[in-house]
Amino acid sequence: MAVKLQGNGGVLIGGGEEARKPLHGCNMPMSGNWYRYSGYTGTIGAALAANSEILQFRFLSGTKTFALVHKVAFQGLGIVAVATAAGPLGFEVVPARAWTGIGSGGTRISPANGNLKTETAIATSQVNDLGIATTGALTAGTKTLDGVSLGGVLGGVGTAAVTGYGPTSIVQPGFLYDADGEGYQPLVCANQEGFVVRTTHAGPAGLTYVARFLVVWSEVTAF
Repeated sequence: MAVKLQGNGGVLIGGGEEARKPLHGCNMPMSGNWYRYSGYTGTIGAALAANSEILQFRFLSGTKTFALVHKVAFQGLGIVAVATAAGPLGFEVVPARAWTGIGSGGTRISPANGNLKTETAIATSQVNDLGIATTGALTAGTKTLDGVSLGGVLGGVGTAAVTGYGPTSIVQPGFLYDADGEGYQPLVCANQEGFVVRTTHAGPAGLTYVARFLVVWSEVTAF
């Protein structure tokens, strides 16, 4: 079925097998209130266990019913002390459901005083708990994690001096979740839902580092 749009000047813009005509468009933000967080850990201690949570994001419904998580990104890693044994190092994002008790430890990010907003006029975020690790794993709280991750990054660590790695990170920055690359489907968080970023492997031995992450989300009344 053909669809026709009529421009302000009366010109019809058709669909289907018709001669081409220009259509003026403008990119606008999607509906809802939009927020961003970009932060870095403290110096993560050596031999951190696998599945250690280093970022926690928990949403509570209220005026807005859902948090739509559009992007979770690993933005880089800086070595503080080199590893004494080679091994893998990676991070992954895992959805969390039935999150009835918040986690603890690390640095807890307050949404008050305009924090996280992309526009002054929008309401304070309903993300009830946002935490990032300082020196070790965050305390889990009470929640149910999915059995599999939605995405991650992974690299290998050797025992060379820091200068041996050159200008690049030992784990390349990348998206842990990116709605733009997945048919624009966000991670939909309802009441007491969210996600964690956790380590994929233990160690490597001796390695200490600082890591940075980005979260982009919107909060809406319906989806």
